Amino acid sequence: MSQQSTTVEVRILDKEYLVACPLEEQEALLRAARHLDSKMREIRASGKVFGTERIAVMAALNITHELLERDTMSDATSSLLKAMDNRLDEALGGSSGN
Repeated sequence: MSQQSTTVEVRILDKEYLVACPLEEQEALLRAARHLDSKMREIRASGKVFGTERIAVMAALNITHELLERDTMSDATSSLLKAMDNRLDEALGGSSGN
């Protein structure tokens, strides 16, 4: 199965970029670019960070932190659910067949 690729124009912090991506990923790329643009504009508007490169690095750090926190929450939730399942098995007699 070959993926057809296309070039998509995205605009981030008032600058245009051409990015190659598979056709089926085009909408996801556009959403990602809008999200990045929004984060970079927030950082620029704060007035605490100057320069496009520094703004981009701060946005990347913020987005990465959000993703890692989400993964941590998922791991914590998964562990909690497993512990609850084990306790429920013990309370019900211990042989659920897991």
